[in-house]
Formats: sequence, structure tokens, C-alpha cells
Amino acid sequence: QVQLVESGGGLVQAGGSLRLSCAASGRTFSSSAMAWFRQAPGKERDFVAGIEWSGGSTNYAGSVWGRFTISGNNAKNTVYLQMNSLKPEDTAVYYCAARVRDTIVVQTAHWQYDFWGQGTQVTVSS
Repeated sequence: QVQLVESGGGLVQAGGSLRLSCAASGRTFSSSAMAWFRQAPGKERDFVAGIEWSGGSTNYAGSVWGRFTISGNNAKNTVYLQMNSLKPEDTAVYYCAARVRDTIVVQTAHWQYDFWGQGTQVTVSS
């Protein structure tokens, strides 16, 4: 069984920074891409950022462009999200996801990913 475990969430003031981490454990697998999604109360789970390993390309939601940076290690199935200039509207539960099917682009739909973490809460106060 594959487990993705997120860490690094917390409470931060607007304008501050957080770094989220996600590590895979359990059954060995090879991912083609990993991503971060977020879900605020009463809203759908939205794509935040993703990275595909074959070409190293990344993609970001427009709302986080220029503020968030995704990085990771393909061999270790780990991914990070550096979040700067945080805003109250960034408040949500952040989920890590991994895709095992081949891809050459960063998929942005949640159903394109095969494994999910339990989520970590990020709260940004104004």
C-alpha cells in the first residue's frame, strides 16, 4: 500500500511563508508526476501546482503564480511546495498527489492522480 504523508502546514500571518513537504512510503512505485491540490471549506478540491518528472516541467494555478514554487525528487517520490507572500484566501487543506500513469504534461484534474495524502491544514490570518 502506498502512503503519501504531508507536513509543514500551520498558522501564518498574511505575507508570511510556509514550506510543505510530501513523502511517499509503503509499496515501492514510480510516479510520473506529483502535485499539490487544496480544498477550502465548502469548495471543490483545486489544483495548486504540479511537476512531471520526464521533462521536469511545472505548472501552477494562476492564483499562486509567482508566489508558490514546487520542487521534488523523482527517485524518492518526494515533493515540496514553497509558499511565499501568503494571503488569507490561501487558507485550505493542502493535499499531495502522485500519478503513476505516464504523462508528458502536468495534469491539473484531481482524477488524473492515483495516490493521495491525508492533507495538511494551512491557515493564513489577516
